[in-house]
Amino acid sequence: MRVLAGYQPSGSFHLGNYFGSIRPILEFQKKSDAVFVMIADMHALTTVHDSDQLRKFLRDAVLDFLACGLDPQKTVLFRQSEVSMHAELAWILSTVAPMGLLERAVSYKDKVEKGIDATVGLFTYPVLQAADILLYDIDVVPVGKDQQQHLEIARDIAIKFNNRFGDVLRVPKAAIPEDVAVVPGTDGQKMSKSYGNTIPIFGDEKIIKKAIMGIVTDSKGPTEPKDPNTSVVYQIHKNFLDEATRWGVAKEYEQGLSYGDAKKKLFETYIDHFQKMREKRAELESNPALVEKIIADGDARARATAQKTMDAVKEAVGLR
Repeated sequence: MRVLAGYQPSGSFHLGNYFGSIRPILEFQKKSDAVFVMIADMHALTTVHDSDQLRKFLRDAVLDFLACGLDPQKTVLFRQSEVSMHAELAWILSTVAPMGLLERAVSYKDKVEKGIDATVGLFTYPVLQAADILLYDIDVVPVGKDQQQHLEIARDIAIKFNNRFGDVLRVPKAAIPEDVAVVPGTDGQKMSKSYGNTIPIFGDEKIIKKAIMGIVTDSKGPTEPKDPNTSVVYQIHKNFLDEATRWGVAKEYEQGLSYGDAKKKLFETYIDHFQKMREKRAELESNPALVEKIIADGDARARATAQKTMDAVKEAVGLR
């Protein structure tokens, strides 16, 4: 089984990234034939327009992945922009992708409504995403529910291409972890950098504690019973917990746990869960030469795989 996951370096990685994508990809790393993790810096250009900031986000993403447990011996960690075949295949796919398919993309409309510029790049984002996936003969793409439509678009484009030019591209399937498919943000919406409602994985503990203590709650008093199913604090906290502990914490809500105490519990759990990863990240940050070697090696391995697909695509369409 071959697996790919892509992550846009448009801000600090947050709990939604970790539970929705990073932790599942670490599980795939244990059991898959090949795993590719792409830092989608070309996609980030749709929202990040400061070059120094993008370089920082890219560096931070590499550190975050390695600190969370990504093994560069088992997983190909690479930069999208260092594999030119992504842009090359995206253009070829755009010649078969129907306009109507892209016009139905919900994420484009959502982002424009949130104030992101309605650029051509943002509109054709799903075509480049299709190229990202199809270059590597991927079987499975772990995605959150919010990205499921983009994966379906990639499948549709691959099928259209194959119908026209022959069975060149492998059509991937989605893997959606149902219990953590959408992690709520501090405002109750889906946790997203675009919405500014995230809790970072790494960073200053004071900033993280402030974000957790600022999670939206209802107006119930400190000792009133609370419904864990509607509590944003609990819906975030439960992702850290095994089934038995989840049940115990949920009972505390029903018995009148105050929101202030609930948030303190979440912060304590956060610190316990990420402490060793935070230490590993600091160690990696002090050795930039090692980190650069790891990502450069990943770039080279990704290029070698992507080139094989591009050779087949060019042959099929008549470009060679």
